[in-house]
Amino acid sequence: MSYRKEGSPFWRTTVSSGRVRSQGRTANERVVERVLFCCALTAVSALALITAFIFAEGMPELGRTGPARFVFGTTWSPSRGMFGVLPMIAGSVAVTLAALLMGVPVAVACAVFLAEMAPPRAGVLLKALVELLSAVPSVVYGFVGLTTLVPLIREWTGAPGFSVLAASVVLAIMVMPTITSVSYESLKAVPGSYRDGVAALGGTRWQAIRMVVLPAARSGIVAGIILGIGRCLGETMAVLMVAGNAPVIPTSLLSPVRTLTSGIALEMGYASGRHREALFGTAVVLFAMIAALNLLTRYVASKGAVFGGRRRPRDGSAGA
Repeated sequence: MSYRKEGSPFWRTTVSSGRVRSQGRTANERVVERVLFCCALTAVSALALITAFIFAEGMPELGRTGPARFVFGTTWSPSRGMFGVLPMIAGSVAVTLAALLMGVPVAVACAVFLAEMAPPRAGVLLKALVELLSAVPSVVYGFVGLTTLVPLIREWTGAPGFSVLAASVVLAIMVMPTITSVSYESLKAVPGSYRDGVAALGGTRWQAIRMVVLPAARSGIVAGIILGIGRCLGETMAVLMVAGNAPVIPTSLLSPVRTLTSGIALEMGYASGRHREALFGTAVVLFAMIAALNLLTRYVASKGAVFGGRRRPRDGSAGA
């Protein structure tokens, strides 16, 4: 008598006990699924409430002034009822671009060294030390910039010191851990067969890094840079302490500047009426900029399977 034959006592007992165990696992999975769903719903609900509150408070002034006039207006004077956030947008963009120009090359070079050139144990240790920079509170960075960097710029250039340059240097140091960490993980994710292929062709380690590894990790590096841009745009305290907070369009690196976040932090404590609604309108503009960056990050991350202009095979091989 075959125990595997369908309809036999052994078969019915096995199927019955397996069905019971399967139903038990399904019930447990449903409980866990509902708990996780409630957690996810809580986060989404909090985001939805914050978004609704910001838009409900900011849209009246945007509608009264007009979105184009509000965004592209060059004068921010609450006492005269003039609310143009273009100087603050320009300040945020100027500080962000300058910080990226200084921070990105150093961060990517650091990631390349840690992932490709440093001994394994030393690379892990140094990466942990670099990530410690992200644990330092932003107000500490701002305080160091206020007491050290601003006087240094004033002494060397004769300018007041509170400027785009001071804010961008502080932000460059602050975004380096994020860009370095994401770039490091992207470089480590490149299959070792790529490096072996270059070595088999007689290439050097630097040629492998420059011609194969960096292009393969390009999407992850770009995603890290975009996250750094988001950090620059969203930073408040450090920029508030060293930028000068003048609502004018900057004309040089030594010009004082006010960003969107620092403008909100400076004036929200005493604002009322239209002034308060205009600050919420500023938050709407900042929210739109950050949301666009997040969408761009997701788009870049979705291109992680592209290597050298071709779709990377799913098995991780280099392809033809």
